[in-house]
Amino acid sequence: MTATTALLDTALMLAAHGIPSLPLRAGKVPFGNCKRCTDNACGGRPNMKTSGPCACPGPCHAWAAATTDLHVLTSGPWHRAWLRASAVAYHPGGARLTVVDLDNADAITWARKTLPTTRTVPTTRGQHWIYWGAMPSSNAVRPGVDIKSTMAYARWLGPGTGAMTELPDAVRALAMREPSTVRPAPQTVPVPATVGDGECPHRTPAYLERGIAMAEQRITAASTAVHTTVYRTFLAVLSVHGRCGCLTEAHIARLFAAAQAKGETARHCTDAWTNARTALGM
Repeated sequence: MTATTALLDTALMLAAHGIPSLPLRAGKVPFGNCKRCTDNACGGRPNMKTSGPCACPGPCHAWAAATTDLHVLTSGPWHRAWLRASAVAYHPGGARLTVVDLDNADAITWARKTLPTTRTVPTTRGQHWIYWGAMPSSNAVRPGVDIKSTMAYARWLGPGTGAMTELPDAVRALAMREPSTVRPAPQTVPVPATVGDGECPHRTPAYLERGIAMAEQRITAASTAVHTTVYRTFLAVLSVHGRCGCLTEAHIARLFAAAQAKGETARHCTDAWTNARTALGM
């Protein structure tokens, strides 16, 4: 079996499992644009709002060129690409997966202490941790850590080992960019034994009302990464208002309603609230 045949067989195996793949040139680089799609004229470039693949039959847009179509993989421009390919890549987001790319030993140590265990794939310098669920991709979310999911490609290095777990909020939060209008908690309050028992730091009801209104607005304004926005908003509200008796069920219901209006389920709201409380030691 030649190297080209082995790479194509891998791509066909991935396609059979619903994982869109594409060939890579030497240096883990995708093939360049075809004449039809020069300068991304077809709209498949990652900075466009479209999340769908390029319609061109050739491998011209990296992640957007990834496909499970057996005919496309084995004929025409793709056939010629495989003859020059040196590796196989895949689009994690297209298979509803997220790859946490850990590029060195320090990043791996951090992940083992911070993230839930999941399927692990060794890489040249580190590891890929693979979770069920898609999210926006983001590079350099912390030293040595990239997130590859939607609108990104990852090199296929084998199926890995271990059971795959659901994408956790801790990973989603890594890619979250805080809006400039959101202020951090104004003070650090020691965590009490139980939630709602601490001394109230608020001088007027308007302080809490303004905080809840801002939280609702933040959730409502989210256009991407809604799940992460909801979690981080809950975290911010609890860090300021969760340690005294001011936060009521009515306030929580308002936050849940805002999240559900953006498409979040009641279960996701409950999980995000619970995870935020856990993160704050409540």
